[in-house]
Amino acid sequence: MTNPEIPERTRGGLAGKLAGRAKKAAGSAIGNDDLAREGRLQEAQVEAEDDAAAAADRARQAEAEAELEAERSQNEVERERLENEIAAREREDQIERDRREAEIAAQANAEREKAQAESQQHLHERGADIAERAAQAERAAAAQEAARLEQEARAAEASADAIDPEER
Repeated sequence: MTNPEIPERTRGGLAGKLAGRAKKAAGSAIGNDDLAREGRLQEAQVEAEDDAAAAADRARQAEAEAELEAERSQNEVERERLENEIAAREREDQIERDRREAEIAAQANAEREKAQAESQQHLHERGADIAERAAQAERAAAAQEAARLEQEARAAEASADAIDPEER
């Protein structure tokens, strides 16, 4: 039997529960209500400790799950931030590629227009050369025609002088 003046340390777990049952049974068997009450209290205390340990385990598990969920949320936020950053870089890269393509296209267009303008100028120059040669040929033909007509006129005058020399 235990001394009520000295607090007894109870053992937890299965041994503490068995000790409590034994005290409760012994106290009931010998009619010692204090021992039976002590046994019930020890059983109740062991059950309370078991319940507290289980509750603490559940609390630790819930805390670990909450921390895990918080980490998941942080990871998701970081993943979205990185995806947005990558998407922004891809947009910037695409804008730069589009700008370079536009520059290349504009440069090619400018070179094509320059080549067309040079070709047009060359055609105009050739046309002007041809027109100038044609004008020179016409002037030469006109000069020859004038010289021929002049000779015919002299020949006609000579012929007229020969027919009628006094008219002069």
